[in-house]
Amino acid sequence: MTRVRVMTRLRALPAAALLVLQASPALATQGHGGIEGVYIHQLAHLFFMLSMAILIFRLREERLVAQRGWRYIQYAAFLFILWNIDAFVVHLLDDQLRVVQLTRLNAWQLKVTGPNHLLVRFYYMAKLDHLLCVPALWFLYLGLKHLLAEARRAEPGGKSS
Repeated sequence: MTRVRVMTRLRALPAAALLVLQASPALATQGHGGIEGVYIHQLAHLFFMLSMAILIFRLREERLVAQRGWRYIQYAAFLFILWNIDAFVVHLLDDQLRVVQLTRLNAWQLKVTGPNHLLVRFYYMAKLDHLLCVPALWFLYLGLKHLLAEARRAEPGGKSS
């Protein structure tokens, strides 16, 4: 990297730090405008789930999972299916059936209440949907990375990465 590029990046560092330090709090959950927004959102989960199932079916039918990149994408699709099931159930419990209530105690704490402690525990565990989504994204990244490397090797005079 040239000295000019390094100096340019170093000058941008205080501005980036200022933006990060002055950021306003962001809520980790997204509300939907009225119950019709929830229905559309739920349909989107079902559509995404079906799309991932079709992707897995096609990958296996075409025997593409023999390649590492496509196999990782298959793992990602499976985890996305599990994530969609999880998110669908959570939305059903708190937005549609309203059997679980969230009460904000302060800026960092929420209280979960429901008809029984088993449902509350199940809901709490299901809200940890990032434990499915993040690994799915990681497998997707790995799969795409391997496919790109294979495509580069297959090019005439291709470079390996």
